[in-house]
Amino acid sequence: MNKTVPDLAAAVAGITDGMSLMVGGFGGSGAPIELIHALIDRFKATGSPARLTVINNNAGNGRIGIAAMIDAGMVATMVCSFPRSADPRAFTEKYLAGEIGLELVPQGTLAERIRAGGAGIPAFYTPSSFGTDLAKGKPVAEFDGRHYVQERWLKADAALIKAELADTMGNLTYRMAARNFSPLMAAAAKVTIVQASRVVAPGEIDPEQVITPSIFVDRIVEVADPQQEEALMREGVAYA
Repeated sequence: MNKTVPDLAAAVAGITDGMSLMVGGFGGSGAPIELIHALIDRFKATGSPARLTVINNNAGNGRIGIAAMIDAGMVATMVCSFPRSADPRAFTEKYLAGEIGLELVPQGTLAERIRAGGAGIPAFYTPSSFGTDLAKGKPVAEFDGRHYVQERWLKADAALIKAELADTMGNLTYRMAARNFSPLMAAAAKVTIVQASRVVAPGEIDPEQVITPSIFVDRIVEVADPQQEEALMREGVAYA
């Protein structure tokens, strides 16, 4: 089955108002900038998708990527671990104005909630956040003399991720640390959309090197020379 699509616009088609959207990346490492910007282009042309719940490690930097989505008014809620990162002005401005919501999740808990969503595990217990505001209203249990907080799985309607190499069936590899949350998100989303630096024929990727198998991937678009968030920030780029 060939899962490639002709362009970025076709890749993000079908993402609509009110959806939950996982976005891979740890800061700029593994951030699918081109897919995000294609989604912004569609919003500016049609007004959709809006009121998104975006799940990512952080709430964006500068005026590009997720931060540009927030600037455009597309995001209703951020679910993340670090709402304040290198240049968090887009999120900070909207949050202080009461125009965006925040669900703050410890980073390890965020990763495990996503993994649980992909594995079909509806809840688990972790000591992280016990005794803090983040645990308010959540069930607590004691195991071996220590208190643990119950956390629920995290799933999404769609995921945008960046791969290094993909075959046309959807088997993926990642470049070093760019792997981060992406394999977990691919498993936890109903529709996984991938931008890959290179797309090859089935059989050209050593099966031992496959990180995300094709069963978790729905659409692939080749982006041969992907942009890097940090480089765009150094250049003062604002995606508008």
